[in-house]
Amino acid sequence: MLPDLAPWRSSADFRRLWLAGLITNFGTFLTFVAVPVQLKELTGSTAAVGAVGAVELIPLIVFGLYGGALADAYDKRKLILSTEAGQGLLSGVLLVNALLPEPAVWPVYVVAALSAALGAVQRPALDALIPRIVAHEHLPAAASLNSLRWTVGGVAGPALAGVVVAYAGLGAAYGADVLTFVVSLALGLGLAASPASDKAAKPSLRSITQGARYAWGRKELLGTYAVDLAAMFFAMPLAVLPFLADELGAEWSLGLMYASIPAGSLLVSLTSGWTSRIHRHGRMVVLAAAGWGLAIAAAGVVGNIWLVLLFLALGGCFDMISGIFRGAMWNQTIPDELRGRLAGIELLSYSVGPQLGQVRSGGMAAWTGVRTSVWSGGLLCTGAVALLALCLPALMSYDNRTNEHAVRTRAERERAAD
Repeated sequence: MLPDLAPWRSSADFRRLWLAGLITNFGTFLTFVAVPVQLKELTGSTAAVGAVGAVELIPLIVFGLYGGALADAYDKRKLILSTEAGQGLLSGVLLVNALLPEPAVWPVYVVAALSAALGAVQRPALDALIPRIVAHEHLPAAASLNSLRWTVGGVAGPALAGVVVAYAGLGAAYGADVLTFVVSLALGLGLAASPASDKAAKPSLRSITQGARYAWGRKELLGTYAVDLAAMFFAMPLAVLPFLADELGAEWSLGLMYASIPAGSLLVSLTSGWTSRIHRHGRMVVLAAAGWGLAIAAAGVVGNIWLVLLFLALGGCFDMISGIFRGAMWNQTIPDELRGRLAGIELLSYSVGPQLGQVRSGGMAAWTGVRTSVWSGGLLCTGAVALLALCLPALMSYDNRTNEHAVRTRAERERAAD
């Protein structure tokens, strides 16, 4: 049941990347909580908080696709370091704005859009780098360890952010985020260079289209994208959590609410050894995504704050299971020369969904009420996932022992190792 530490033991670059990501995630989650709290204080509007997802949407789409092409064509290490430095500067802008006598609303939206663009460029490079620095047979374990890294920051960051924002102010949260970027950038400087593959295409609309055609031809991959997009669009409640805490008379619980989903994910990550022995990855993606929707629906129905926290944590468990097996399918079947572009498409599936989900949950909460927005979204998620499973049988039948793409990629890695 314990996590498989083989990637950590065998790859120094994986260790550096893991530690840098842990530190950055910790600070990012501080800002993740501080931004909706600040917008709530400045505007008092659920729609204004949900609009953060809208301003991040276009940069994610444009730069996610182009960032994938850049990751295939250029040194991944340079892309990672330059975007990390840029995101640190943007956190500095939020810090300065928060320290003004009268903070403005528009810089929060501008920084959200620019940060989404930089993140969209960085993430494909990070994802494409992992299969280069980790052995093929260790990739599921690497996905689990990376999930563990994310969830540790996701639990500690929001939980601490609630205290920091309440007692030290928004400036302290943003300032801590800036410091985490400085430390993670220093760790990243030790990464080895990772130049483009000899077969990589130059970044262009044609190369992006080539990646999209490959993804469309792989129906099991297409299913992972569609399932995750549906789950996040319908059942991501984060934008309305500050208002849900108020409605339940538990303003003190906001940090715990934000930490509950990562806490559930952390529980799965800490007991993820079993995932390396599962081979029907597509089936697990579908079942876990449906479970996520049911857990979020339950969180919207119950009126007790402790039950809400419990169901949010259960949702985090299912979300992590889905994420581990999606990552294993991607990393074990995609050719090296296409990893960046496919990572850009993956970014859209697991990032655009939450952004649209914020808009949906915030707008629907303004129309029907906060709790109705939460439980109805969860039920819609489960229904959408079930429909996708029926329409994409290749996803349900995927087996990493027999899938032709997994077999081919495994053989290529073995030849390269020899």
